[in-house]
Amino acid sequence: QVQLVESGGGLVQAGGSLRLSCAASGSIFSINVMGWYRQSPGKQRELVATISGSTNYADSVKGRFIISRDNANHKVHLQMNSLKPEDTVVYYCKMVVVSTVFGTRDYWGQGTQVTVSS
Repeated sequence: QVQLVESGGGLVQAGGSLRLSCAASGSIFSINVMGWYRQSPGKQRELVATISGSTNYADSVKGRFIISRDNANHKVHLQMNSLKPEDTVVYYCKMVVVSTVFGTRDYWGQGTQVTVSS
């Protein structure tokens, strides 16, 4: 199987920064798209940023968040700057993993809470 483990969430004051990381392990041949999503209670999960050959950001985070990937270590990072109280949600990483055993599948992390105080 493939497992994704997230780290880096926590509590920060408005205007501050946090860096989220997500590491994949298991039967991995390659990883196509890596991304971060977030979900508020009672709402649908929404895209924050993705990275493959290029990057894609939600309008709400453009200019504040930076997504990057470490292909050698199967990791994706999200540098979050100028955080706002409305960024307070649970963040999930997602990877499209190519496995010689399981084929190509989407995998999700367990979620990490980010709380921005005003």
